[in-house]
Amino acid sequence: MAAPLSQVVSLATSMHAQPGVYAVLLGSGVSTGAGIPTGWGVVRELVGRIAAASDPQNPDAAKAAWDDPEAWWADHGDGDLGYSTLLEQLAPLPAARQGLLSDFFEPSEEEREEGLKQPSRAHLAVADLVKRGFVRVIVTTNFDRLMERALEAVGVSPQVISRPEAINGMAPLAHSPATLIKLHGDYKDLGSRNTPEELGDYPEEWKRLLAQVFNEYGLLISGWSADWDEALVAALESAPNRRYPLFWDARSSKGENAARLLSARAGIAVPAASADDLFSELVGSLDALEKLASPPLSTAMAVARLKRYLPDPIRRIDLHDLVMDATDQVVAAIAAQPVTIEGQLSYELLQGIYDSHFRSMKELSQLLATAVWHDVDGVHDRLWVDVLQKLVDAGTAPLSSWNDALEMARRFPAFIALAIVGVTSIRRGRDDLIIRLATDAEGRNKYNQNEREPAAQSLHYLRLASDDWVDNLPRWGTQRWLYPTSHLFVTDLRGYFADSIPVDDEFQLAYQSFEYRLGLVQERTPGKHAISGEYVGEWRWEGDVPKMESALRRQIERGQAPAWQAFYGGTAELETALVAQRETLKRYVRW
Repeated sequence: MAAPLSQVVSLATSMHAQPGVYAVLLGSGVSTGAGIPTGWGVVRELVGRIAAASDPQNPDAAKAAWDDPEAWWADHGDGDLGYSTLLEQLAPLPAARQGLLSDFFEPSEEEREEGLKQPSRAHLAVADLVKRGFVRVIVTTNFDRLMERALEAVGVSPQVISRPEAINGMAPLAHSPATLIKLHGDYKDLGSRNTPEELGDYPEEWKRLLAQVFNEYGLLISGWSADWDEALVAALESAPNRRYPLFWDARSSKGENAARLLSARAGIAVPAASADDLFSELVGSLDALEKLASPPLSTAMAVARLKRYLPDPIRRIDLHDLVMDATDQVVAAIAAQPVTIEGQLSYELLQGIYDSHFRSMKELSQLLATAVWHDVDGVHDRLWVDVLQKLVDAGTAPLSSWNDALEMARRFPAFIALAIVGVTSIRRGRDDLIIRLATDAEGRNKYNQNEREPAAQSLHYLRLASDDWVDNLPRWGTQRWLYPTSHLFVTDLRGYFADSIPVDDEFQLAYQSFEYRLGLVQERTPGKHAISGEYVGEWRWEGDVPKMESALRRQIERGQAPAWQAFYGGTAELETALVAQRETLKRYVRW
């Protein structure tokens, strides 16, 4: 039997379809989770302090007053007990009042380190909903300023209404992008409300404003129990609106008043472990709906977003999702490639498959090239490894395949990604990234998933295509190449760098330098079926190998090749490898 639809999903779907239709009502349960006391909690603490100071010889005075503040105040206090009564007597001036209350509502250094008395995940999620236009009205019974600080953190400046007399000068709700209504006032304001008498009835201005909110908007309630705020309960009961649903977190809607309101308004209790979990889940559901509703990004738009996300640590998840979305499109194209074929595989069909893989990499290649070029400090290197690993995994042929050419073609996108990053790394002096990608990403044997080898081996040219297949592709006509597979990639990768490396010779040198370095990695990487780096590329003149070896030696002399020294285990070992590589290549390149 299928599970019932999540209430959060229902709410998210409704919010997404009608942005701005829902208001949020936040009670003390949202702020107490951040370490902020309730208004009545402040009263009890202050009464306890007064009792201790009034009877210093009695060590139990504070506890007795804290346990029953109303009884203690009736015997010792002046006037009715309340938040404003206490503040008027203890700190009648604003500066004194701020000093008295700061301990309750502002974090100490220790509390700041522990994340207390600061906007919680729930506050920040609500602020995100406001910024994105899903919520425009917030009603709260809380005195603190956590909601204001959360809104400020996301760049939203709301109109804040904390006194009924301010309503006459406020902008209409429909014309304000964000309105925060603080029903019980601000903690620094003598007009705050918290006693049963103060909460039993509201001024007419509050009643009219609440009637408008509850009539014109749907409502999501969190952290409010409805046990004490009689006036607010009455306002909800009197509102005629039934157009939009009422959602209420199940943890705070267990009381008799809450049950009556839910029944009267056909409300929905939403299971949630906390306000943080409720609003975080809601934002996540809306994010998913936003992605579905958004038209596919053009490559230019995707690159523009990537440039905005790269330097911003807050947008790391956005960067990951942007790059992985493009990667998933390539993975889907790999999965769509045939793995078997009836009859003989024609060179025309093979060329079409090769071309389709290059086309599928158009967006991802631009993202990778742009990202590696700008990410010179390697902050996001792990993401590029993850991309390559995903493509390598997708390129592993299924057990049902039997055609070598089709199996090997599935690895084309992974090698294209490695080459894109490799060429860009050469231009940015990031040899360390080439080594990391070629060794951290690993291929798997289709017959034995536990048998793994570094990408340098699984993406060796000899495991991408046969020279004979490539040399006979219709695109070449009667032309033949000394190293056909290398020529295929250097030719088709050229278009990806048309803007960033406009000079052909510079691109050729960068690509050959990548091939040379990949060969050094291949010489060093182990594997059950390891292939050495002897067949590394299409060297066009006898000076190529000495030129690239000399360039790497200059890096070593300048202290710019620590990654290679570390990879080979020292300078002497690297020198031995360079000499061995040169001797090996002599057998394959005309000097």
